[in-house]
Amino acid sequence: MSRYAALLDANVLYPAPLRDLLLQLAVTDLFRAKWTADIHREWIEALLRNEPMRDRAALERTRDLMDRATRDSLVEGYHALIPALTLPDADDRHVLAAAIVGRCDVIVTQNLADFPAEALDPFGIDVQHPDQFLVNHLHLAPGLFCACVRKVRARLKNPPYSVEAYLATLTQVGLVATAGELGGFADLL
Repeated sequence: MSRYAALLDANVLYPAPLRDLLLQLAVTDLFRAKWTADIHREWIEALLRNEPMRDRAALERTRDLMDRATRDSLVEGYHALIPALTLPDADDRHVLAAAIVGRCDVIVTQNLADFPAEALDPFGIDVQHPDQFLVNHLHLAPGLFCACVRKVRARLKNPPYSVEAYLATLTQVGLVATAGELGGFADLL
């Protein structure tokens, strides 16, 4: 089991293609995924706000499956730390607090500016965009990473996704470098 722990911010759990890939990598023990009930609430509420026709029960089922599929992913007991933390957006302090309590190495977020190095360095925590995080893991374990992509694609049946269509979907959700690198492994996906 990997000891490298990543706190996944709500904005990386919001897009299903990114969430699915991150979870498959975590289930395969390429890294330890961490999140909180508050983070779950954020991504679910954002999806319901932006897509009101979505089924809340289905999203909550996804949340429950995520919690069950990954070992020790749900971070608790971090609320008392929130008032002591300073970030550009006070509403993001719960993410840093959870990363500290969850002993995370990195916060994976699309909002890098909200987590400046001077706020994270004292706790030994880094911040990475999901595209960089995924490229790093692809470089660390290309065979395992490609096997994970193959599993994710195999679950996409309605409609099925060709390699090209899947990589285009990753590009659409902002994983441009990841899709580009994976293109070189198309035969393994």
